[in-house]
Amino acid sequence: MPKRVLTGRVKSDKMNKTRVVEIPRLVRHAKYGKIYRDRTTCYVHDENNESKEGDRIQIIESAPLSKKKRWTLVKVVEQSNEVDVAAMKAARKLRDEQTEAGETAEPMPASTESGSDVE
Repeated sequence: MPKRVLTGRVKSDKMNKTRVVEIPRLVRHAKYGKIYRDRTTCYVHDENNESKEGDRIQIIESAPLSKKKRWTLVKVVEQSNEVDVAAMKAARKLRDEQTEAGETAEPMPASTESGSDVE
């Protein structure tokens, strides 16, 4: 029997060499027949820590590597383009503290000021 290959999105990359991947699927209700969204969560072995949260990755079945890990990373299909909001807030806070302390940023060049050479 061939090994299954699935594609999912990384939900957590907090563990070393392990990723939590969510695989969405559509399921038909047994009694009413309505189709609804469900998801499967898999623990994936990522030897080189090459994937990060939000990436779409392709995984393949493998022999058990730990209590919950039964999948191995094949490749990163699509890199995440999500912005790290916490890092942006920290950078903004640092910039604001520097301006309050009297450390001003470089002034803008005269050529970019509005209305300087408008006739």
